[in-house]
Amino acid sequence: MTVSELAELSSLSKAYISQVKHGKRPPSEKLIQALLESRQYQSSKYGQVEKAVAQFLKSRRDGLSKRTLNDFYQKYLTKAVPVLGLHPKPSTIDTFLGSLTCSQGGKHAYYRALRVFYGWLCSPRSGLHILDRDNPMRWVDAPKVPKRILPSLKREDVELLMARSNNTRTRAVIALFTESGLRLSELSRIRASDIDWQNHTIRVIGKGDKEGYAPFGALSEECLRTWLAESDSAGNYIWGLNASGIATVLRRLKAETGLPCNPHTFRRTFACLLRKAGVDTMTIKDLGRWESLEMVQRYTRSVTFEDSLKFYKAPLG
Repeated sequence: MTVSELAELSSLSKAYISQVKHGKRPPSEKLIQALLESRQYQSSKYGQVEKAVAQFLKSRRDGLSKRTLNDFYQKYLTKAVPVLGLHPKPSTIDTFLGSLTCSQGGKHAYYRALRVFYGWLCSPRSGLHILDRDNPMRWVDAPKVPKRILPSLKREDVELLMARSNNTRTRAVIALFTESGLRLSELSRIRASDIDWQNHTIRVIGKGDKEGYAPFGALSEECLRTWLAESDSAGNYIWGLNASGIATVLRRLKAETGLPCNPHTFRRTFACLLRKAGVDTMTIKDLGRWESLEMVQRYTRSVTFEDSLKFYKAPLG
């Protein structure tokens, strides 16, 4: 608690409290009582903050994956909200974000988590009767983040990875990652019964346990049929590996080839290859089961003007 706050609570002068703070005068009984009350207040205030954050996290459970809930919201909010409190001024949030020593991307992550939290806090869903007009995030600007071009693979790179793969399963994994844009959690939990060979789709359980469908092409079909003929999944997941095992296989392939070889790179490759083939971003969003166009645009920043120019048709023909 600051000298000004303690002076207001105790009705003592700031000069006197400052002298006590620097050991120039002994504390009076009135000041000691004010300090005790301030500790009780801070303890109660911290308890309210903890309770609000817990309620917020509980309200998110139905629509989010455990990773998003724990590694994003819980990680950032449990660090930020106890410092800011439930009723911070916009300037206080600006100062907090500016004081962080992490990257601009990290600051933006704090901003996004706080924006959602205070939006919930100032809505009827929180049950705290805080009005939307009191939401401090409405006056806080997002930290600027450099627009990095994230790595993706060219068609020739994917062909090289498949050629260097030493077994049918790895080739099937690479083909399916590239043609379907699957997340690692989705690909690792495929059963033979999930594959619709006629429509070339696979039923998947995505983020937040949402059911969806992913497309696949002729190369994936060929690799999948070959692998299934060799393996014995018998109602289990078809790979005989969990998500960690699949990630390990890809890391080994990266070490052998020097090419980026991980699920996120393949998901970006899926988006970029479709974009280079002239598929619009809205369609890519639907095929890849993204929730927003913003992420698709972020993933396809490596697509150049020259790539898009190939599909240009003069409006006046």
